[in-house]
Amino acid sequence: MSQKHRITVLAGDGIGPEVMDASLTVLEAVSKKFSLNFVKDSQLVGGAAIDAVGCPLPAETIASCEQSDAILFGSVGGPKWENLPPDQQPERGALLPLRKKFNLFANLRPGVCLPSLTHASPVKNELIPNGFDVLCVRELTGGIYFGQPKSITEENGDTVAIDTMVYKKSEIQRIARVAFTAAMARDKRLCSVDKANVLQNSVLWRQTIIDIAEEFPEVELSHLYVDNAAMQLVKQPGSFDVLVTGNLFGDILSDEMAMISGSLGMLPSASLGSQNDNGLYYGMYEPSGGSAPDIAGQGIANPIAQILSIAMMLRYSFGEHDAAKTIEAAVNSVINSGLRTGDLFTGKDTEQKVNTAEMTNAITDAI
Repeated sequence: MSQKHRITVLAGDGIGPEVMDASLTVLEAVSKKFSLNFVKDSQLVGGAAIDAVGCPLPAETIASCEQSDAILFGSVGGPKWENLPPDQQPERGALLPLRKKFNLFANLRPGVCLPSLTHASPVKNELIPNGFDVLCVRELTGGIYFGQPKSITEENGDTVAIDTMVYKKSEIQRIARVAFTAAMARDKRLCSVDKANVLQNSVLWRQTIIDIAEEFPEVELSHLYVDNAAMQLVKQPGSFDVLVTGNLFGDILSDEMAMISGSLGMLPSASLGSQNDNGLYYGMYEPSGGSAPDIAGQGIANPIAQILSIAMMLRYSFGEHDAAKTIEAAVNSVINSGLRTGDLFTGKDTEQKVNTAEMTNAITDAI
């Protein structure tokens, strides 16, 4: 009997349950292929939890996450809950507390445009003839979003707002090691993004990254100021392999990467916390897109982002690299064959429009 892997499944709202079901179908297929054993515990989160028990993150959900090795997250939120107080809304009331509770300090967001989908990217196709594959590693629990003091006050008859950007060297060291390790598994190129010509935070950031680079001599390290990095992502996204940056810059750049990739329905993400003795992370895995309430229940959502989140979970939390690669290869094969959900379909003769179930079945068959 193989080792039991425990995961908490939080499907959430909107299209969340549909694409979660799809991803679990794929997980079952890859589990059979590689003799993996998963124990799955489904719990409420987000708007569904508000409707059922009155809060977006019930105690039972937290308890399940504490007993699991990873969290598989869907999507939360929608117009139904927009009039609640901000800290009680699904997004702020569930996602942020989960990140804080489990100290999920490293956000990994791939920006991938397959060669067969370059037409979907707003970047001129002649600039990306072979598509691109970039990984953004964003520090998630420090920086200006969490620094103190933070206030809005009155001074001499004027209103003054203060946000404080704070980074400890230890926080930079740990995100740097995540990024260098990720680069080692890819093309061994890491670009650190900062604003060291203006910010003292970035001076410390850059020097710390340089220091950690000595632990990874095989990785080619470069540096860009954030404004230049934003331009280069549009001009030549294929020149990047792995980016590492702080919370604020990473928030912006990872969204830019998602836009130039062409479809949020293709992009997973991972939020990683502590490592165990085997070098595996406790993590939360989710699609980069939202709950898309306008198409919920129609069976037409693109399940690929949620399915690829399964692959990231297998890689980072369970060390099942071959299983992760198998899922990614199956997705690529299906896309290259011309199957398209509505968000990717352009009407070309080489394309076939499919629904959520048909896309899922095709990926399962490819596995």
